[in-house]
Amino acid sequence: MKISKNDWIFIAIIGVVLVIFIAISGKEKTKRVPLDDKHKPFYEIVKQTGSKMEADKGCPACHNEQGGIPFPPKHPVKPKDGPMRCLFCHKLQAQG
Repeated sequence: MKISKNDWIFIAIIGVVLVIFIAISGKEKTKRVPLDDKHKPFYEIVKQTGSKMEADKGCPACHNEQGGIPFPPKHPVKPKDGPMRCLFCHKLQAQG
C-alpha cells in the first residue's frame, strides 16, 4: 500500500499538533493553596461539601485589594460582580 500525498499532509498536521501540545505543556505555574492553619478550613469545606465554589466564598476575607493580602501585579482581573473562582486555578494540595 502506497502512502499518498494527502496521507503525508495529514501525518504532518498531526505531528505539528503534537509538537505544539508538548511545547505548551510543562510545569504548572499557578501556586497551590497552602496546607496551613489559615487555609485548613477551606480544605474541610471542600472535603465535606465537595464544592470548591463554596470554599471560594471565604477567600475575599483575606485576599483583597482593600488592605488584605494583595494580589500579585500580573494576577488576572478579579470579577467585580459575582463570586471569585480562586480554586479554579489554584489547586488544593493532596492531603496525606
